[in-house]
Amino acid sequence: MSSKTKIVVLHMKELIYTAVFVVLGILLVLLLVFMFLPDKKEDTKETMKYVAGVYTSSIQFNDSTIDVEVVVDENHINSISIENLDETVATMYPLMEPALETLKEQIYKSQSTDNITYTDDNQYTAMVLLNAIKDALAKAEVQEN
Repeated sequence: MSSKTKIVVLHMKELIYTAVFVVLGILLVLLLVFMFLPDKKEDTKETMKYVAGVYTSSIQFNDSTIDVEVVVDENHINSISIENLDETVATMYPLMEPALETLKEQIYKSQSTDNITYTDDNQYTAMVLLNAIKDALAKAEVQEN
């Protein structure tokens, strides 16, 4: 059995070039995989919060009815007002309009009825108005299926 010993001579320069090209090939494959894989996270696009329109909620004061009117677009509360305010009701409840003004400012700023503050001297009037505004906004909200 005669076996001839084979001697393989590897040049260091060739080994380094081969290693560099293998690493670059792996990086290229990883880059292509990450570029063309679909994203798993959903779009964070803002969806409609309200159905645009004018919504009202009624408040009963003895023999008179007052309507609180809320105008909204798809994502914002645009205006809040009192409709059908009789002079007798305005005389009996003089804090009605000032209370609504303070509520409107806060609601326009935050675009929400959460964390609304009011003073002690018009607490009950503000609570009645705020509940009416919340009822009107509940009518305007988009119903999820």
